[in-house]
Amino acid sequence: MFTISLDQSSLGEEQKKTLHEMWLRCMRRIIASTTLAGSGHPGGSMSSLHLLLMLYSTMAHTPEDPCREERDRLVVSMGHISPGVYSVLNEFGYLEEEDFLTGFRRGGSAFAGHVESCVPGVEWNTGVLGQGLSAGAGMALSMKLREKKNRVFVLMGDGEQQKGQIAEARRFAAKYGLNNLACLIDRNHLQIGGSTGAVMPQDIRADYAAAHWNVVYIEDGHDFEQIYQALRKVYRYEAGDPRLPSAIIARTVMGKGVSFMENKAKYHGSVLSESDAAKALDELGLDNPIALFKQKRTASLKMAKSFSRPIAYPVVETGEPRTYAPGTSTDNRSAYGAALEDLARLNNSGKVPRIVGFTCDLEGSVKMEGFHKVCEKAFFECGIQEHHAATSSGALSKEGFAVFFSTFGVFGLTEVFNQVRLNDINETNLKIVCTHLGLDVGEDGQTHQCIDYIALLRNLFGFSIFMPADPNQTDRIIRYIATQRGNFFVGMGRSKLATILDESGNPAFGGDYRFSPGKAEWLRSGADAAILACGAPVHEALKAAEDLATTHGIQAAVINCASVRPLDSEAVLKAAATGLLVTVEDHHADTGLGSIVAGTLSENGVPCKLLRLGVKQYGFSGTPAELYRAQGIDREGIVRAVLQAAGAKSNPQK
Repeated sequence: MFTISLDQSSLGEEQKKTLHEMWLRCMRRIIASTTLAGSGHPGGSMSSLHLLLMLYSTMAHTPEDPCREERDRLVVSMGHISPGVYSVLNEFGYLEEEDFLTGFRRGGSAFAGHVESCVPGVEWNTGVLGQGLSAGAGMALSMKLREKKNRVFVLMGDGEQQKGQIAEARRFAAKYGLNNLACLIDRNHLQIGGSTGAVMPQDIRADYAAAHWNVVYIEDGHDFEQIYQALRKVYRYEAGDPRLPSAIIARTVMGKGVSFMENKAKYHGSVLSESDAAKALDELGLDNPIALFKQKRTASLKMAKSFSRPIAYPVVETGEPRTYAPGTSTDNRSAYGAALEDLARLNNSGKVPRIVGFTCDLEGSVKMEGFHKVCEKAFFECGIQEHHAATSSGALSKEGFAVFFSTFGVFGLTEVFNQVRLNDINETNLKIVCTHLGLDVGEDGQTHQCIDYIALLRNLFGFSIFMPADPNQTDRIIRYIATQRGNFFVGMGRSKLATILDESGNPAFGGDYRFSPGKAEWLRSGADAAILACGAPVHEALKAAEDLATTHGIQAAVINCASVRPLDSEAVLKAAATGLLVTVEDHHADTGLGSIVAGTLSENGVPCKLLRLGVKQYGFSGTPAELYRAQGIDREGIVRAVLQAAGAKSNPQK
């Protein structure tokens, strides 16, 4: 494999010759792949090609073992330049040219239109601009925590700098001294809409300098020697303050290398026709492989498969769960904070912490103070920068840490759904614990009453959804998810809750109870109806069941569905035998637990009367009790709904 040491003072003539030959071969692949596919982004691939080649020539990486832990990382934030990335990965032995040219942008191929990590050498699935620097910061942070000397590079476009999340990532990286992080910006001054200055003016160098980054400017981003010297400055910590991250801004030309493509915005996302591709290849003095590979693209292709070997998930000691006694009243978030503090004491006493925490200016509200006090080096305060926090914590969670990201529901999920979605696509191991969910936020009003958390997460394929009913169950769920690889969401309100008791008067989720995903808990038995609830409304369901039994002679079962996803389908079907199901949730009535239960009944062909109680309109500013009463999800509302349905069931004429 061709490598260049950053310890030498300059490039040798033979190295420059080799790099130029590599550039020509990659140009051929970029032009051929995009023309063959009939779509793609050749212009930006060509403007950033010299940067890509110099990076892979100087980075520590091993094509034979792409997942080797002791490697530098490159995050290609502007994922649309996939033709350039795949061409360079081909040059360095990560993939075969024929696989790329016959598979690019074809259904089922690994070689998608935006870079994806099913291709060896691609570290992070990108495509949605503005998130790559946050992902790179998460990776750089992992190396700092492990005291590794490896570096992380992030390749970005100049139009991309308009994204606000990049400013968030800049501040975070400077705050935490991520001097092992460097970004390279392809400054070709063009984006889809034309000139970057016309679309949205910005002073990129000044922006990075203002964020306290070291800034290196390259006048000609197609001169290998200039790129080499810039990387050498960063590598040797000669770019400025050695404690800070660095930005290399390279002046480049869109479509560089083909005269009729240069400096034309149309080639950002427009490809060459076969005749124009032939002209371009002829101008470069290259052979034309398009006819050959056009024929080969009609044959079957190698289907995408994962190549990655994930870093081992840490072995987490859970310790003994806490049990909150009968009569105890506390909020689930305090139980979460106590469990997280216990986990820190058990797992973060060594040189490298196993548990890491992120929050966004809400440390006290989400009860992470204890965790912070026990292990300051594993706690990261991101400020009011939720978009960066969601991405960076996700990237870190793939690096062998159990990562908890906590904030309010409207910030940790509703606001950053796209970032969470990209985490899901990247198969992270993030534990999102959101407090202040639903109407239980109370007086903060409708802007802060997150009522769509289940609905949003159901759109993602890899997230489990848990809604603990009381502090005891919260404690055990937190300890459980800390031990598990994968993405989890745990939600809770802000109010204090009593310890839930079983029918014998003992803590239902205390003592030897262990949480089991996909398993509902029958808190009360009953043959006339069944109330299925999750989170704080479980308490209202228990009170309602008591009233129904003592005042109306209706025996209603109460089932706690803390595991919303996966849901206990068997419990739902068993409960349907009563003939009347009532779901109760502090969530939009049409898109949460009730919707999942309805789907379960329908899919299994089980006829049953179903009432879905939940939030039917935005709330107002008031106490949780007032808000629950207004939406009919309090004790009285549940009783009223059951009585109406029971009356209709027994006497259809009413």
